[in-house]
Amino acid sequence: MMVSRTVSGCLWEVAVVLLLLLQSTQSVHIKYQGFQVQLESVKKLSHLEGQQASLHQQAQRPLPSICYHPALPSDLLPVCASQEADSIFKALKTIAFDDCELCVNVACTGC
Repeated sequence: MMVSRTVSGCLWEVAVVLLLLLQSTQSVHIKYQGFQVQLESVKKLSHLEGQQASLHQQAQRPLPSICYHPALPSDLLPVCASQEADSIFKALKTIAFDDCELCVNVACTGC
């Protein structure tokens, strides 16, 4: 009887550890105006825009210049199809770098 309790206790601990590992590997998603994008993709925007600024700017384009960047994460491509792409990208970047918006900080109100 003591052995079965020890085994079940170990299994319980292993299950908890596995759940914690799974939770930490899942990516954070931001939902905004019907779009769902990964937090990591949005964080790449600033880096890509920095690269984009150093590239030669071409004639007036119908889409934001970042939409033409070959390294733009695929989950951000649907945003480029929106007429409000510029403002959506701006809002996504604001959300991505605001811990209160993501409810990472428990001190934030509304989390």
